[in-house]
Amino acid sequence: MVRAIVGANWGDEGKGKITDMLAETSDIVVRFQGGANAGHTIINEYGRFSLHLMPSGVFYRHTTSVLGNGVALDIEKFCAELKSIVDAGVPTPKILVSNRAQVMMPYHVLFDTLEEARLAGKSYGSTKSGIAPFFSDKFAKIGLQVNELFDEEVLEDRLHKVVEIKNATLRELYHAPELKYEELLEEMHRQRDMIAPYLADTSKFLREALKEGKTVLLEGQLGTMKDPDHG
Repeated sequence: MVRAIVGANWGDEGKGKITDMLAETSDIVVRFQGGANAGHTIINEYGRFSLHLMPSGVFYRHTTSVLGNGVALDIEKFCAELKSIVDAGVPTPKILVSNRAQVMMPYHVLFDTLEEARLAGKSYGSTKSGIAPFFSDKFAKIGLQVNELFDEEVLEDRLHKVVEIKNATLRELYHAPELKYEELLEEMHRQRDMIAPYLADTSKFLREALKEGKTVLLEGQLGTMKDPDHG
């Protein structure tokens, strides 16, 4: 059985509370889209938590939590959030991250911040989490899937190309310091090592779970009215 909790408004509909209730009776909880720019507030025996990337199933021992390929994977925030809940006394959760998720790159936050400053009084009120630049790169096919971090030849080639594009924009539009390829490559090596233990073929995992009759809960972020097409 598959159940989905999605917002029909602008977010803040109380999805987190409902998701937490249903997670208790679910085998798998999936965050299938969105990023770390919004959160679900959950209060339980361990304390009060605002989850930005962690699925709500992380508080239950029997539940496997999944971050799907539609998630904007901020590796730094993912690892920091996981550490924070474990440090609060929550048992280390079973969590899988899709090896096809796209990576939130360090320069996405930079570009988000620069664009907000450029727009000044006409800005959209971004949370400066890098979400708009992330999805812009994803659909322009210049983003990186997390599995590409583990192929050194592919990683170096992709970074060389994207640094050239980003530096042209930084130089000509924002008049800001350019990215340094070597520093970016070193940073992605570091993040690669951080996320490696959690990566999996989550599509295969979910297909097999459904065949076995597992209960799957899909946890949506934000709401329909923030959708580019329907909002």
